Amino acid sequence: MAELVSYISAIEKQISMARTQKNKATAHHLGLLKARLAKLRRELITPKGGSGGGPGEGFDVAKTGDARVGFVGFPSVGKSTLLSNLAGVYSEVAAYEFTTLTTVPGVIRYKGAKIQLLDLPGIIEGAKDGKGRGRQVIAVARTCNLILIVLDVLKPLLHKKLIEHELEGFGIRLNKQPPNIGFKKKDKGGINFTATCAQSELDGDTVKTILAEYKIHNADITLRSDVTADDLIDVVEGNRVYIPCIYVLNKIDQISIEELDIIYKVPHTVPISAHHRWNFDDLLERMWDYLQLVRIYTKPKGQLPDYTSPVVLPNGRTSVEDFCLKIHKNLIKELKYALVWGSSVKHNPQKVGKDHVMEDEDVIQLVKK
Repeated sequence: MAELVSYISAIEKQISMARTQKNKATAHHLGLLKARLAKLRRELITPKGGSGGGPGEGFDVAKTGDARVGFVGFPSVGKSTLLSNLAGVYSEVAAYEFTTLTTVPGVIRYKGAKIQLLDLPGIIEGAKDGKGRGRQVIAVARTCNLILIVLDVLKPLLHKKLIEHELEGFGIRLNKQPPNIGFKKKDKGGINFTATCAQSELDGDTVKTILAEYKIHNADITLRSDVTADDLIDVVEGNRVYIPCIYVLNKIDQISIEELDIIYKVPHTVPISAHHRWNFDDLLERMWDYLQLVRIYTKPKGQLPDYTSPVVLPNGRTSVEDFCLKIHKNLIKELKYALVWGSSVKHNPQKVGKDHVMEDEDVIQLVKK
């Protein structure tokens, strides 16, 4: 493993040098190095003959509730205090590093949704290369619907860049959408390269160079937007996860009002004081916005809607069929039609089928066959 890490470090240095001299002549070489680096990191994370040993003791936390939010950060930035004060769950808190050694779960209820919170052990620089417990921490982070990167407000930029670098190295893409690239392997015919718009970095030769590194010599590639070599590698690797992220700047009781005003202007950022419980309302509201959960209220026949216990669905999977499957897998087989009240229909109530897509706070009544 030490030799592999050294080789990865050498390739990273070559990439850095190629970037400083970036031109058409170095584009193919840079793409090749990036592809090789991605492959080596995958081998490091998942050794041959196994899956990397699993999450490890204390990390295998069952996913419960309607969404999962993971707290990621360096040691002693206040993650445990934040979880304790948000969820009322005891998590060992002390003024020395590495007090949290396993994943600590908690649950909060917000706007009718049950949200699981995970306080992950503090990661360290080099986690993506197998140092410390970073691999287990980031493996759990990959299963989250939202990541909160908790930072010390007195040194946020340094820690922010280091953590982003570690998460990127483990295939986690923060606040990004999947690249608009069509990729389909085939048995013969060579590489069929198509770009529907101008490309600032990739051309046919660079694409073929990257694919050749993965021993792919027959495929259809369609670039539908201006993408980078990193984007193409992400699509070829196929194991990237795209997760929304909020940067939580803790310990704002140690800075001035003027500094706080500047922080508020930074995108995806919420300043708080976990110890004093300052600005928790803003944090919870921002979490709700980023999770994009949809609440559907049920209405039994002849009764008023139940507004106390909504069925919560993830954005993008809010059809009547998704609703039925969330309750019970056999319910869709018994469904005749549904009556829906709310913003997703033109009149109230409206008779709809299983493919109708509902919106937040709609009311539904199911009619069985």
